[in-house]
Amino acid sequence: MTNAGLARLQFGVTTSYHFLFVPLTIGVAFQLALLETLYWRHPTPDGRRLLDFFGRLFLINFAVGVVTGILLEFQFGMNWSNYARFVGDVFGAPLAIEALVAFFMESTFIGVWIFGWDRVSPRVHVWSMWLVAIGTSLSAFWILAANSFMQEPTGYKMVHGHAVMNNFLALLSNPQLWVEFPHTELAALCTGAFFVAGISAYYIKKGQYLSQFRQSFRTGVYVAAITSVLVVIIGHDQAQHLILTQPMKMAASEALWHTSSLHAPWTLATLINPVRQINRFAVRIPYMLSILAYNRLSGRVMGIDELQHLYVHRYGPGWYVPPVLTTYWTFRFMILIGLLMVVIAVRGVVLDRRDQLMKSPGFEKLMVYAIGLPLIGNLMGWIMTEVGRQPWIVFGLETTAHGVSPTVPIADIWITFIGFTLLYGIFGVLDVYLLVKYIRLGPNVDEPSEDVRITEIYR
Repeated sequence: MTNAGLARLQFGVTTSYHFLFVPLTIGVAFQLALLETLYWRHPTPDGRRLLDFFGRLFLINFAVGVVTGILLEFQFGMNWSNYARFVGDVFGAPLAIEALVAFFMESTFIGVWIFGWDRVSPRVHVWSMWLVAIGTSLSAFWILAANSFMQEPTGYKMVHGHAVMNNFLALLSNPQLWVEFPHTELAALCTGAFFVAGISAYYIKKGQYLSQFRQSFRTGVYVAAITSVLVVIIGHDQAQHLILTQPMKMAASEALWHTSSLHAPWTLATLINPVRQINRFAVRIPYMLSILAYNRLSGRVMGIDELQHLYVHRYGPGWYVPPVLTTYWTFRFMILIGLLMVVIAVRGVVLDRRDQLMKSPGFEKLMVYAIGLPLIGNLMGWIMTEVGRQPWIVFGLETTAHGVSPTVPIADIWITFIGFTLLYGIFGVLDVYLLVKYIRLGPNVDEPSEDVRITEIYR
């Protein structure tokens, strides 16, 4: 394996692992803010215990997410120094703002929320959690602003072979950002909603703590229904944007080797040979690809072969086709999971409107298992987005092979890759252990709410 291949694998593993925690942090922070707003309007001991319970789970996930995210920025300087030198004047600005503004904002108000019970007014305490939720979303916004530049470079000029920012507003108005951020943010809110609703369903199914978890179950189901539908809608808009800006990614996600007919069908599933251009046993839905691409029954979608010739003419000799097998299947798993989440969440709303939500053991069991759906869907979408951009690290400007550090020995990358993987594995075991432990402890109704402190997690 080459230095570039191993560095990509290392960054892919660490980023994918970190991305399991980020959407959950954003989503659970929003759920906590929503639940505390309801508690502030109608304070009850049960509501306080519920906030303490989900607050512990939020802090565990937040802590592991912060630790796993630290290593990512170090890799830019260690394994990707050419990339950092080439685009650092653009890429560094949103990352710096994320750290100095958004991260410090959420960290500060997490402290207010943890230690502010009975020390600040209820109104201030509610706003502290809303500011945490806003801070986590702002962190996602600035990181995705940097990522959107990699997908669709804007607001820059080339100076002595390096990209230099010349229009900060153009960076923030990047069309890619305004389809990527809403899609990611809504997916994160959906992740938190399924997490809260699934854990609530676990106790409701057991017939325990019904007075505490009834509210969080209903709130989670409704938020999950709204956000899952919006995720699908915004995802459709994002796919149409990619048709214009990264047509090769969309062609690879369809395993479309040759430009489609005027009325393009969508391939539901196929057996793909990624080396030779062969699609066998394909199940196709007529007109659907044209509808997905252009919102009409007719419209051609360019194929991989034609785009490869076009890119060679535009960018010079090279192979500009991303890994088709990975891009194709991650795209389909993402769509499948998204549709499943819509069906499950909308079913929950229907049951609630019929006053049967608390009387459906089958649905409650389904919600427990559905906790993992958005986590997998997020990961599939992230892999499709990043793998589908290959071979570019900054689309149209720098290839991934040129972005890797030229002087780092491959042995060093192997050592850090194995070390990080083992370390992240330990973090994963600890995270699952702590989450399961505090979920099983429940909201601790045997003690008065005033004596149940979130700070117990640090003892």
